[in-house]
Amino acid sequence: MSRDFVGALLQLNAEKQVPQQALLRAVEEGIQAAYRRVAGEEDIFVQIEPGSGEIRVYRGREVVPEVEDPAVQVTLEEARATHPEAEIGQVIELEQLDAEHFGRIGAQTAKQIILQRMREVERDQRFDQLSAREGELLTGTVSRVEPRAIILDVGKGDEAVLQTSEQSPLEHYRIGQPVKAFVLEVRRSARGPQVMVSRTHKGFLRRLFELEVPEIHAGTVEIKAIAREAGSRSKVAVASRQDGLDPVGATVGQRGARVQAVVAELAGEKIDVIPWSEDASVFVANALSPAQVLGVSIDEEHRTATVTVPERMLSLAIGRDGQNARLAARLTGWRIDIRSDVAAAEPQPAPDAAEAPAGTADPAPVEPQPAPEAPETPASEPEAAPEPEAAPEPEAAPEPEAAPEPEAAPEPEAASEEVSS
Repeated sequence: MSRDFVGALLQLNAEKQVPQQALLRAVEEGIQAAYRRVAGEEDIFVQIEPGSGEIRVYRGREVVPEVEDPAVQVTLEEARATHPEAEIGQVIELEQLDAEHFGRIGAQTAKQIILQRMREVERDQRFDQLSAREGELLTGTVSRVEPRAIILDVGKGDEAVLQTSEQSPLEHYRIGQPVKAFVLEVRRSARGPQVMVSRTHKGFLRRLFELEVPEIHAGTVEIKAIAREAGSRSKVAVASRQDGLDPVGATVGQRGARVQAVVAELAGEKIDVIPWSEDASVFVANALSPAQVLGVSIDEEHRTATVTVPERMLSLAIGRDGQNARLAARLTGWRIDIRSDVAAAEPQPAPDAAEAPAGTADPAPVEPQPAPEAPETPASEPEAAPEPEAAPEPEAAPEPEAAPEPEAAPEPEAASEEVSS
C-alpha cells in the first residue's frame, strides 16, 4: 500500500498543482475523521509518513495551558510526566492502535471524507492562486451573457463575473470572445472561487499601459495619477525617474502606436497623456490640456485653483458637459475654477460697483438713489387716479338735464289754445 499510496499522492500533486504536504494533511484528516466516527471517540489521531506512506493510528492528548475537555486535552505538567519534551500545542501519544482493523464501512467512510477533503484543499488552493491576482489583469472567454452580467471562463472550471456596471458603454460582447479584465475581488462560494472583474476601473487602464509601454513596466516611467470616465475620456499623468527620458513621448510611442493600442482595447476611448509636475499650478495647467492656460492662481487653504484661459479657449477648457474640467479636478485633486481673460479683466472695476449695492459696508450711497425713484411710484399712482376722471361719467348723469322734456310739455298748452280757439 505504501508505494501505491505515495505514487498516488505524487500523481495528484502533478495534476491538481496542490502541494504534497497539503495532500497528506487532507488524507490524514479524512482517515482520522473516519476512525473517530467508527469508534465513537475523539482522542484518535492519524499520522502518515511522507517517505514510506506508513499510517500510524494512536490515541493521544493535546497539550494545553488549561484543560477544557479532559477526553482530548491534558495540561503541560501532566504531559511532561510521561513526555519531558512536550510543549503547549503538541499532541502526545498515549496508546498505539491497530490500523488494520478498520472494516468495510469504515473504509467507505474514510474514502468519502478523503474525497471531500481533497476537493476542499483543491478549492482553497485555487482560491489562493486567484486571490494573489487581485489588482492584476485576467484573460477569459465569454461563456454566457446574462441580463446583469457577462460570465467569463478563466480556466480550470473557474468563472469571472463582469457586471453591467463594470462594462464600458462602448463595448458589446459575444460568446467565445476573449476579454481582458481587471480583478477587483475574489470571493468564496459553494461552487468554488468567484472572481469579480471590471473593465471600467482606472486600474485596468494602468495595467494596459504596463503591457504596452516597457518603460512603465520597468519603472523608469511612473503613472502618477489617472482620472477616467469609462467609454468617454481618460487623463493619465506620467513622470520620469530617469534623466533625459520624456515620459509623455515614451508613453505615447512613435506616431502614437503605444497609446493607440490601449485605445483599441478600450473600444475607442479617448486618452490624454500629460506630464506630471510637483508644482501644483503647472500640474493644473497641464491637466486642462488641450486648452491653453494663461495663468493659475493657487489657494492652498481651500485647495482651489483659479485658472485663466483665452476667451476662445474657454469652452475647450471646460469641455462638453464640463468633462475636461471635471477630469482635471479628479486628476490633480484640486477644485478648479475656470474663467476667460476677458472676464478676469472686467471684474477689476466692476467688483467695487457690484459690491457696493450688495455689501453692507456702504448701504447709504445706495439708498439715496432709490429715493428719487420713490416719487415716481406715487406719481404713477395719480396717473391711475385719472381713471376717476373717466369716472366723471356722472356728467353723463346730467342727462336728466335732457329730462327738461317738461319744456316739451308746454306744447300741450298751445294745443289747448288751439282747441279753445
